[in-house]
Amino acid sequence: MVLVGICLADRVHDVARTFPLALDLGCGKSHVAEHLSKEVVQRFFLTDISSRSLRNRKLCEIPTHCVLADEEFLPFRENTFDLVVSSLSMHWINDLPGALRQIHQVLKPDGVFIGAMLGGETLYELRCSLQLAELEREGGFGPHISPFTAVTDLGNLLGQAGFTLLTVVPERLMTTSKVYLDHFLDLTKYIEVQKKFYDVMLIICK
Repeated sequence: MVLVGICLADRVHDVARTFPLALDLGCGKSHVAEHLSKEVVQRFFLTDISSRSLRNRKLCEIPTHCVLADEEFLPFRENTFDLVVSSLSMHWINDLPGALRQIHQVLKPDGVFIGAMLGGETLYELRCSLQLAELEREGGFGPHISPFTAVTDLGNLLGQAGFTLLTVVPERLMTTSKVYLDHFLDLTKYIEVQKKFYDVMLIICK
């Protein structure tokens, strides 16, 4: 999401220092690097599990190096990076505690981790509607999405990973999207504008 990438880039700008070497975990289209300058980050490693995402990344003025890698198995040595950022990709990590430990390991002793995750209230209205519909039709419902992480749980996981100076800021973002739906009776199409609420947790820690 572009908006979250802009928010993370703003948080990086808030840190009064230059980062010689930075890492973007699960960069996607690299919306974070797109909104940073060479004066703030001198060199960027972009990692993603999808080669297509790396090919379709946004161009930026910072020298970048693309690495095809899984966030759960980082191919970097300890004490390598001055900055690690992650924009919403940690939601799909199976072993989140292990991934956070690896992030802490690849950071230098004075390094900074700035990330964003989807919080527990994300798309709450939509999830409730789907669960009620499935309960009515099927007599029960099952999980169809990855579980969301609560703010308190995230703080505990970061502490267990070795981070000491923690800041977790909950923010609620709202987006609108046009949804095209097929009507089964007359096969006509209509457009519905939906408001989606994302409960995003911004993470800043050392």
